[in-house]
Parts: sequence; C-alpha cells; structure tokens
Amino acid sequence: MRFIPLTDKDKARMLEVVGAGSVDDLFADIPAEARLSRLLDIPAPMAEPELLDYLEGLSANNATVKPFNMYLGAGAYAHHVPVAVDQLLLRSEIFTAYTPYQPEISQGTLMAIYEFQTYTAALLGMDIANASMYDGPSALAEAVIMSKRITGKSRVVVSNLVHPNWRQVVKTYTRHLGVDIATVDCVEEGLSTAERLGSVVDKNTSAVVVQYPNFLGHVEDLKEIRSVCDSAGALLIVAVAEPVAMGALEGPGKFGADIAVGEGRSFGGSLSFGGPALGLFATKEKYARQMPGRLVGKTVDSEGREGFTLTLATREQHIRREKATSNICSNQALCATAFAMHVSFLGKNGLKTLALKNHSAVRYLADQLSKVKGFKLAYGLPFFNEVAVRVPVTPSVVNKKLAQEGIVGGFDLSQVYPRMEQTMLFCATEVHTKQSIDRLVSALSGFWR
Repeated sequence: MRFIPLTDKDKARMLEVVGAGSVDDLFADIPAEARLSRLLDIPAPMAEPELLDYLEGLSANNATVKPFNMYLGAGAYAHHVPVAVDQLLLRSEIFTAYTPYQPEISQGTLMAIYEFQTYTAALLGMDIANASMYDGPSALAEAVIMSKRITGKSRVVVSNLVHPNWRQVVKTYTRHLGVDIATVDCVEEGLSTAERLGSVVDKNTSAVVVQYPNFLGHVEDLKEIRSVCDSAGALLIVAVAEPVAMGALEGPGKFGADIAVGEGRSFGGSLSFGGPALGLFATKEKYARQMPGRLVGKTVDSEGREGFTLTLATREQHIRREKATSNICSNQALCATAFAMHVSFLGKNGLKTLALKNHSAVRYLADQLSKVKGFKLAYGLPFFNEVAVRVPVTPSVVNKKLAQEGIVGGFDLSQVYPRMEQTMLFCATEVHTKQSIDRLVSALSGFWR
C-alpha cells in the first residue's frame, strides 16, 4: 500500500468542505488547555531490552492499590475472580476475536453465549436475555429506547438514585430520538418512593427507571414501584449495577419488571481502570423481538443432534436499517464467557454465599464507622454492599488521610447530590476482611488524635 500524505492543498480543500477556516477551528469544541500544541516528548529509538527497562521505569511511577484497600464502589466493585476463569479464558478456542457470524463453525462460542444468556435471565429473574451489550449504561439506554418502541410513548421517568453516569449515557443516546426524560429527586428519602414517582408519572410515560440496589446502596421496593407503572400503563425498567446482589435479593423479574439491565463486570471481570465492562439485558418473552443486539438459541438438527445458532439479530447488518432495534454491532463475547464461567463455578449456593459475604462485610464496616467520633450513617435503610456515611470534614480531607495509609476511600456524594455535603459512599465486598476494615477504621479514628 502506498502512503500518500496530505498536501496543504488537500487540507485546505477538506476544511473548506466542512466549513472550517483552520485546523484549530475544526477542534474548537475541545478546550484549548486539553489540546496538545507541541510535538510528543518521546525518547529516541531504543533496542528492545532498553525499551522494556524504560517502560518498567515508567510503570514504577504509578501508584497501585490492592482490592482489599479500596472502599470506592459507586458502580465498579472489587471482587475476587477465581484464577480458573483467567486460565480457561486463555484457551485458544475461547480467546479469540472471532464474531459468530457463521454458526456452523462456532458452536463453542455460541454455546458459551447461550449459557451466558441463561445465567443472566436466571440472575435477573427474567424470561429471556440477549448475548450482552457494551456495558450497563448502554444497556439501560437501549432499554429506554425499547420502551418507546413498545409503548409508542416518549416520556421516561427516571429516579435520580439511578447511577448518575448511567443517566447521562441515557440522555446522550436519546437526545435526538424525541425522548423526554423526567428526573425525579428521591435523595431525601434515599429510596425511589411510589409517592415521588407517582407525582411525575402520567399517561404519556413509556417507562419508569430505577436502580436496584440504588446508587446509595439501598434496596428499592420494586413491588411498590410496579404499582405506579401499572396505574399509568408504563413499563418498569430496572438497572442492576451490582449483580452480586442478586444472590441475596429476588431478581427484578420476580416483581414484574418488563426490562432488566445490568453491569456484569463483577463476574469474571476486573476494574482495570474502568474497563472492559459487560452489559446485561433481559426482558419478558413477549418483548423478545424488540430486544437490541443478538440472541443465541438452542435447537436440534435433522438428525436430532443439539446445536446452537444466532436466532434473533435485529441489527442493521441483518435487516433493513429502519427496522433495526439497535446500532450496537457486537456483543462482549469474551467478557460474557468469563461471566458464565464465574457464575457456573459459584453455582446457586455459591452465589448466595458470595452475596451474604458482601453484605456481612459492609455491615461490619458500617457498624465500626458508626463508632468513630464524627461519623454517622446517613440513612437508616437496608443496604447491600454500599453505605452512605456522614463524615466530620470534607470527603477530600478524609480521602487524603486514607491515601497516606495506602487506602482508597469512599465516594464524595456531593459531586452528584450537592445537598449531601460531607457525606461519603463506602463500599465493602468479599475481598474486605475484618482486618482490612479494622485498618480503615483505625486510620479514621486517628484522624482526631
């Protein structure tokens, strides 16, 4: 392939077409301080051993944190993933970028996705699940769009106890689709109550969206919220940021949720600076053909042999664009496989045990923090593995103190809810032992010495 660089004439012509006077005009939307206005500061070429030594030196400058020293949840949770998951995932027939377009030669991949779908549907208490989506937030956005498709209504009522980043993704996805998003303030109660939601829901509402457990870690009353939806003929969409909670709680489907979505990274995934994530998407069987993405089905051939195939794929690659349910062109097959492995290793009883360990850890954390001078639980509500705590000084001061001890503290809730000054969200999971929690509490107790 020949490399033909752009000439100044080419650039001028391109800028003219897009209506920009200069390259700087083209990138005017990017703040000037965020733009690189100089050449990259990189060293001269090096031999491989020198390069490795150089990169290791750079890596040593990074601060690292062990999961049991991190109490920051807020949508991304530290969990132990069995070593067997990573080892099995590295097998060549699984660790592939292959997309299962030709089902006759990808039975293993399709079977893994089928297992993932089965586990997802069971976990969320729903009839049917798709082959996964990019992440939890994109799955929620697709659910909102799907509710408009089903009901023909364009108004969506969203509790502000749904993860703030997820709500932002929904707004971004739907900004040109004529979706009217009404956000309901439920912070005072710490729960999305029927009274709050019912005051906003009307006959034009396509869906009510809540998170379970919500962003503050509290367990929503889905039965009550279902009744609000029924009164207006709206769908109930439930977002699950922490699927481990489903080991201790009934799935959203048991309460009549029409669509349940989630972030599946807690099973088989890792935090890894924020990714990769794994979107869970499940719904009632009657809405199967309205689901975004793809769905793998199990069948038998003419000789009665079991086989797997892409059953539904209502994407623009397969059908007319105007009929497509989504622009998402792929699923997270490798992450979904890791999810299925992890959940299968746990089994039903293991999942319940894991969930109870999570709850036990945060319960101990909450009890111990309550004994520290100046610290107090913000609510008296049931919570799963996160708890809101009022602190005696600004959260940044608390976290700075903890950072000196090599501990990552909690989330400053005033970033999302300005009224919640000096309130932090702490998270504990199965990786937090009594000793590690005692160390956190000791560091905060020393705060007043």
